[in-house]
Amino acid sequence: MAKPTTRYVCQACGASFPKWAGRCDACGEWNSLVEEAAPDAAPKSMGGARGRRLEFVGLDGLSSAPPRRMTGIAEFDRVCGGGLVPGSAILIGGDPGIGKSTLLLQAMARLAQTHRCAYVSGEEAVDQVRLRAQRLGCAAAPVDLASATSVRDIVASLDETNGPEIIVIDSIQTMYVDNLDSAPGTVAQVRASAQELIRVAKRRGVVLLLVGHVTKEGMIAGPRVLEHMVDTVLYFEGERGHQFRILRAVKNRFGPTDEIGVFEMSDGGLGEVANPSALFLAERRGDVSGAAVFAGMEGTRPVLVEVQALVAPSPLGTPRRAVVGWDSARLAMVLAVLEARCGVQIGANDVYLSVAGGLRITEPAADLAVAAALVSSLTGEPVPADAVVFGELGLSGEVRAVSQTDTRLKEAAKLGFASAIFPARRAGGRGKSNDNGLKTVELQHLGELMPLFQPNARPSRPRRRDDE
Repeated sequence: MAKPTTRYVCQACGASFPKWAGRCDACGEWNSLVEEAAPDAAPKSMGGARGRRLEFVGLDGLSSAPPRRMTGIAEFDRVCGGGLVPGSAILIGGDPGIGKSTLLLQAMARLAQTHRCAYVSGEEAVDQVRLRAQRLGCAAAPVDLASATSVRDIVASLDETNGPEIIVIDSIQTMYVDNLDSAPGTVAQVRASAQELIRVAKRRGVVLLLVGHVTKEGMIAGPRVLEHMVDTVLYFEGERGHQFRILRAVKNRFGPTDEIGVFEMSDGGLGEVANPSALFLAERRGDVSGAAVFAGMEGTRPVLVEVQALVAPSPLGTPRRAVVGWDSARLAMVLAVLEARCGVQIGANDVYLSVAGGLRITEPAADLAVAAALVSSLTGEPVPADAVVFGELGLSGEVRAVSQTDTRLKEAAKLGFASAIFPARRAGGRGKSNDNGLKTVELQHLGELMPLFQPNARPSRPRRRDDE
């Protein structure tokens, strides 16, 4: 009898090796190789049998939009592209305790009023899920509940005439296929479990919602091929110290990507935030140096958020750079442009940057708002309280135009702002009023921002003396 062969598979990237090693040569992760049984060898050729000829069609043709199943949670439906598509697979990842199970249980409770829904938990017992449902006030919803980890049993329950139309698997890392020798959560088990569940879901037209664990870097754990297998990938983000939660779409075959939904965590579960800009700016205090309001875009939605900066003398030989809610590499670039192109000396100071409210900004249009907050903190002159700032910076100091300028200005005017500082438009001039009634300051170079923070550029105000 031939000796069964084994292989060592990296749990981070899925690469396989014949021998164990402390470090994966493919992705560089340490202690990520796990021994698994090698699969049967694939045939070297397809033989002489011929396959059937494919029926090719043209790109131009009549196609109907996919049907949608609305959850009743507007923020969740927005991120999914307008609702759940039958036969689709959705992967939701997020930090432990961020609210993934809470959100899905609330969505299932609403969908169960019109569709047959099932919730399969591989991490919690049935009684634990019931306690959460009682806390959320949805214990009376007709949701089918089960605690299982065997993919064979779940597939048998789905592949029925009166099977569920929408099912939640919490989580995919706890599922296992019994014909594999590896443990649940390994690359082979996660890939095989997801493949079997997606296959039966698409054949039966079932909406499949998979909960995925994340690594310490914030990426979904397991092989990256898992994100390629599903139709939609959602990330549930948020700082544990804030009550706001952000549901962000990074992949969507049935709708736009980079769309976000904003929720507020409370004792009764997750509540929708219809106007996130007003909520993010609710605790803002005007006439404070080091704060600038950034008018950003999250998908199709304009969002206004406060960017706070603190520049302080450093007692250490190596100044500290601390960033929350923004890219630290982007901050280093903005600091370099300020010093090299505008003569602003910040290098010997500690720099702290934070995006208020727990939102994470990814678009480069925040460069100008960050630069304004840094210069404001350094000079002590506050950014005008009624102004919004946005624009991308180049390495030569030029202020580059960004997309959807009119949408950002319209949102700022709706929230009561009176002026805006943004990149110069081709046909626009400085200091002119637009249709939204905003006083605009259009910049071509970052150096044009510096005069706004000169002490003689605005009326003097009394300052507190140290001996008072």
